[in-house]
This record gives sequence, C-alpha cells and structure tokens, in this order.
Amino acid sequence: MNEIIARISSYNLFNYLLPGVIFSVLVEKFTVHSFVIENIIVAAFVYYFVGLVISRIGSLIIEPFLKLTKFLKFADHKDFIIASKSDEKIEILSEQNNMYRTFVSMFFLFLLLKLYDTLKPFCLLTREFDGYIISLLLVCLFLFSYRKQTKYITSRILLIKKWYVWNSNFQCWCG
Repeated sequence: MNEIIARISSYNLFNYLLPGVIFSVLVEKFTVHSFVIENIIVAAFVYYFVGLVISRIGSLIIEPFLKLTKFLKFADHKDFIIASKSDEKIEILSEQNNMYRTFVSMFFLFLLLKLYDTLKPFCLLTREFDGYIISLLLVCLFLFSYRKQTKYITSRILLIKKWYVWNSNFQCWCG
C-alpha cells in the first residue's frame, strides 16, 4: 500500500482522490446516498474512481461549456507546450487550474444529485433503472474521455514530428 501511495502524483491526489473523498463526504452528509466505505484500501480505490469521474465531467462538459460561453479563453495547445518547456511553473499552474475545474465539476454534480433526489419521486423511472442509466452515462463519459486523450496524444506526436522535420531541415539548410 505504501508503494501505491508513493506513486500517486500530486495531480492524481488533487484532481482525483481529494475530490472523490470530498464528494463522498458531502453525499453522505447531505443526501440519502452513500459512497463512504469502511475498508481503507477499497475506499481509496472507490474515492479515486469517483474523483476520476468528476474530473472527466469537468474536462468534457464544464470546460467546453465555459469556453463556449467565453467565460474562459485558452492559449493554443501548441503554444502551451512550447511555453511550458521554457517556464516550468506553467505545468504547476495548469495542474492547479485543473484542480479548480474539478472542484467546479464536483459541486455541479453534487447539485445535480440533490436535484435528482428532489425530482425522483415525480419520475416514471423506478430505482431499478438507475444502474442502467449510470452504466450508460459512464460508458459515454469514458468513451469521450478516451477520444479526447487520443486526440491530445496525437497532437503532441504531430507537434514533435513537425519540430523534428523543421529542425532537420534547418540543420540541412545551415549545414
């Protein structure tokens, strides 16, 4: 267990585990639902997963919505990569930025859960469908997360490829 804890990056701690724990405590305290688990090892994995889901919702729904409404304006990804190579603080600031986004997502989901609890008695669907609905939403969430991550990796590879082509052309031209 100590090895697992030692391998957890600050990003994973502040963007997955911490929001997962806080969300679970809020849900336990203010709703009829519960994610609180007594077994510390199982709890750590459950809270990490809950935080991962919260983070993905922030990345796939909250962030694009805030960009669309012009509440946020991001630099081009290419410029971010170049700038982060010359200023290591940008990576730290980006990690903190993602943590804020995750907390916005966490509170948004908490409000949705409270709204769901309020409207549930008026819904035609019974509790037996909750598992199906949650499963379908999670499949969609991680499917789009997978697509976004693949796009991110591909863009980094293409950027590096362009840099190498440019650099080799420059060397040949200067050589």
